[in-house]
Amino acid sequence: MIARPLIHVVDDDESLRMALLELLDAAGFEARGYASTGDFLLDPPPDRPGCVLLDIRLPGPSGLELQAAMQRQGATLPVIFLTGHADVATSVRAMKAGAVDFLEKPVERDTLLDAIQRALAHDGARRKERDKEKRRGARLAVLTPREREIFDRIVAGKLNKQIADELGIGLRTVKAYRAQLMVKLGVDTAAELGRLGGELGNRST
Repeated sequence: MIARPLIHVVDDDESLRMALLELLDAAGFEARGYASTGDFLLDPPPDRPGCVLLDIRLPGPSGLELQAAMQRQGATLPVIFLTGHADVATSVRAMKAGAVDFLEKPVERDTLLDAIQRALAHDGARRKERDKEKRRGARLAVLTPREREIFDRIVAGKLNKQIADELGIGLRTVKAYRAQLMVKLGVDTAAELGRLGGELGNRST
C-alpha cells in the first residue's frame, strides 16, 4: 500500500499552522506541524514522499538556515517557502538553494496546492533516480575485482587487445571475462553492454 504524501509545515504562527494542516488533510495529504527549525530537526522526517512548507522568519534559526541544514544532512525533501515578509533578495537566495516555490502569505488554496503538486512531482522524479542509482550500484557489486577492471576499461571505450595489453593477460582471457560480464550484468549483446557501461560509468570508480 502506497502511503499518502507527508507534508511538513514549519511555521511559528500556530493559528496559520493549524489552518494549513486542516487544509492539507482535507486535500488528502498527511501533514505534520512544527513551530520552529529546532522542532523539525529534533523529529527527522521518515523517508517517504512529501515536501516541506517552510516559513522564512522563525524563532531561532530561520527558514533559510533550515533549508541549508537539510542540504548538509542530505535531506532531499523539496521546500516551498511561505512568507509574510517577501523581498527579492531572499526569494532569489531561496530559489538558488533549490526551493520549488516562494509564496507570499496569505496564500490562496489553489496556488498552494499547485505548488505542492509540483514539489511532489519533483520529489517523485528524484526518488526514481535515486532508486535507479541503487539498482545500478547493486549490479556492479556482483563483479569481482578483475571483472571491475575489465568493465572500467570497456566503459572507457578500450578494445579487447588494449585491455589485454594493459592488464598483462591474454586476448582470449579478456573475451572470456567480457562474456562473464554480460551474463552477470544481464545483457545479451556487446551493444547492450556498451549502453550499460555508459549508464554505470559514473559508479564504476
